[in-house]
Amino acid sequence: MFILTKIADLVQIKPAEFSKASRIAIEDNINAKYANRVIQKIGLCICMYDLLWASEGLIGHGTGMVNVNVEFRLMVFRPFKGETLLGKISSATPEGIHVRTEFFEEIFVPYKELPENTEFDHNEQAWTWIVDEERMYYDKNEMVRLQVIDEAWNDQIPDSAEQEALEKAKKVSPYSVTGSMLKEGLGVCLWWE
Repeated sequence: MFILTKIADLVQIKPAEFSKASRIAIEDNINAKYANRVIQKIGLCICMYDLLWASEGLIGHGTGMVNVNVEFRLMVFRPFKGETLLGKISSATPEGIHVRTEFFEEIFVPYKELPENTEFDHNEQAWTWIVDEERMYYDKNEMVRLQVIDEAWNDQIPDSAEQEALEKAKKVSPYSVTGSMLKEGLGVCLWWE
């Protein structure tokens, strides 16, 4: 679920941060730049893991900022295909079930990836699995286990500068995960205890 990714970048330290130890100022700037952001084809950055190397700082002309070249590793959320995740149901639609973790909300289980004899109850706005004439509900906020079957990357740079393109880029998540609850042991955790 979590991987470490090595990155080389330039960090700029503002004069207001000169009172901090260099390592702390560098770490704060890396976390400000990367934490809770998606890097295409890498994943959702959680935080800096460690600093591998830092150059001597060079003061920029006119700004007074110190430029430091750094190499560091980031802790990144990117589950692999086939991995089992735990999450909570955030909502259900006729298209499927939306699941979230404590820090990631873009997980979707399409209705085709739910067990046989599962149907959507429009009154309850929930999916139900019918086993031996008994209805078992996929209730909101219920803890579920799912298997990752795919991931999707959406470039956040719009095709044009038109307002419509900008709005579309804001609505589409840069990274999402598709899951399955077809196999035994997947689905609502309480069912399998």
